[in-house]
Amino acid sequence: MGRKSTKENKSIWQTTREELGLTREKAGELVPGFSPERIEKIENGRTQIQPEDVILLAEHYRAPALLNYYCCNECPIGETQVVRAESKELTQIAVETLNAVNQMDRIKNRLLEIAEDGQVRSDEYEDFMKIKGVLDRIAQSVSNLRLWMDEQIAENKFGTAEPPMN
Repeated sequence: MGRKSTKENKSIWQTTREELGLTREKAGELVPGFSPERIEKIENGRTQIQPEDVILLAEHYRAPALLNYYCCNECPIGETQVVRAESKELTQIAVETLNAVNQMDRIKNRLLEIAEDGQVRSDEYEDFMKIKGVLDRIAQSVSNLRLWMDEQIAENKFGTAEPPMN
């Protein structure tokens, strides 16, 4: 039986495993191709985690947030291109999404005016940036909603036989 870690500043890989009540030994049995030693090296940053490792951990730990975390924090492309998902309650996500979509409804005509000549003029730039902000909020809401859905599926909240991970 492994001993409980007292380390501060644990990696997300370690905290996720510990939240599941798994020792490294048990996690090694759960995740194909992982030994307790390999898990320890990944958790302590002595081995760079690979995308295929993240996929396996997310699937077998039933922790889809690991995928978004990796893309936003470990992948050089994802750090600049992927929207960081936040785990929130469905009601909060719905309100934020509808607010952003309602804002977009109000400014869609302005977007059409700006796009009409195929360029953004200097006198349109401020409105263009406001539109971008609304689109960013919509993208954030979509990312949060997808994470919420993936978490529900991973936790088998719908009573299906085996939840798919993708």
